[in-house]
Amino acid sequence: MDLRDDARSLQPDLVHLRRELHRDPEVGLALPRTRDRVLAAVQGLPLEITEGTTTTSVTAVLRGTAPGAGADPPVVLLRGDMDGLPVAEGSGEDFAARTGTMHACGHDLHTAALAGAARLLSAHRDHLAGDVVFMFQPGEEGFDGAGHMLAEGVLTAAGRRVDHAYGLHVFANRMPAGLVTTRPGVFLSASHALDVVVHGAGGHGSNPHTARDPIAAAAEMITALQTMVTRRFDMFDPVVLTVGVVAAGTRRNVIPGTARFEATVRSFSDAHAATLPVLVREVCDGVAAAHGVRAEVVWTDEYPRTVNDADEAGFAAGVCAELLGEDRFRLAPNPVSGSEDFSRVLAAVPGAFLGMGACPPGADPDTAPMNHSPLARFDDGVLADATALYAALATTRLAPAAGVAA
Repeated sequence: MDLRDDARSLQPDLVHLRRELHRDPEVGLALPRTRDRVLAAVQGLPLEITEGTTTTSVTAVLRGTAPGAGADPPVVLLRGDMDGLPVAEGSGEDFAARTGTMHACGHDLHTAALAGAARLLSAHRDHLAGDVVFMFQPGEEGFDGAGHMLAEGVLTAAGRRVDHAYGLHVFANRMPAGLVTTRPGVFLSASHALDVVVHGAGGHGSNPHTARDPIAAAAEMITALQTMVTRRFDMFDPVVLTVGVVAAGTRRNVIPGTARFEATVRSFSDAHAATLPVLVREVCDGVAAAHGVRAEVVWTDEYPRTVNDADEAGFAAGVCAELLGEDRFRLAPNPVSGSEDFSRVLAAVPGAFLGMGACPPGADPDTAPMNHSPLARFDDGVLADATALYAALATTRLAPAAGVAA
């Protein structure tokens, strides 16, 4: 069995599926057209398929037929997320979306590669001394699709609880195409949402002293929060706070009654995740008091940290090196400040999350547009290797005897 050769034979089909998905992205938990394309891609395979009830998720179970599994065979989960983003595409690709939405984070590659792995592993189920759960997940981009699928029982879809879980994410920049990375322990940050409404008193712009200006207070809060991050937290256990929305006012000579801003906050330790909402409220309330206004602060914990099991991270690194070559794997020196709801799976099951470079040909990984950019482009030439890597993680973990089955 040569998984890379077999995956290369699927490359034209993988590219076709990826580009069909890219042309027609859907956002959120309801992705009916994406679901239908996934179901068509795996049609005829020996899979036990379950569709979500609260989302358009697809869970497919493949039963291994290799001898030696026993009455209680181990189970491996492989995950691919399917949703896009509300971003108007400007990539210039001839298969670019024209819908005002975009696969700007590469989930179309994840979905295509996971569907390819389902085909590959179905053809080699006699090498699996256990079962594989394929987790086609909607709603990763802020909708907690993984949480929904966990609640619906994805971890017990095979009849017994999953033993090992692996996920893969592509990057449009940062790394050359085809390079794989991960690390033991914390790999991705936790994410939190901050929403602040400043309540002041409106008035005429020519007489600001007769009003209570919420814009000036909001601006000072934003600056003070940035300073707080650098002065209240250890630089070796960092916090990232980025304000992405500021809104207030209707005309330049009118002081509005309210102003608001929204921020994303990232943390890498449980201690900071607990301390952050307290300090954020202190800063906003203190600035508000100084300006004679009131701050309404809403803090929401979104996704927890993505924490790789140390043994599983080492296992995945070894599989990658054997399958693709030692030069294709690089240990990540530091955690990444992106966040993932696959963290919920890894909090319940030992496993690992990996990154793969998909920087397009001719682009410099250091300067190429990054994931979530409307200009982001991905090299679908990595699809065969991504498919083979998914499959190798499963076949190696479920091999009847030790050794990389690739």
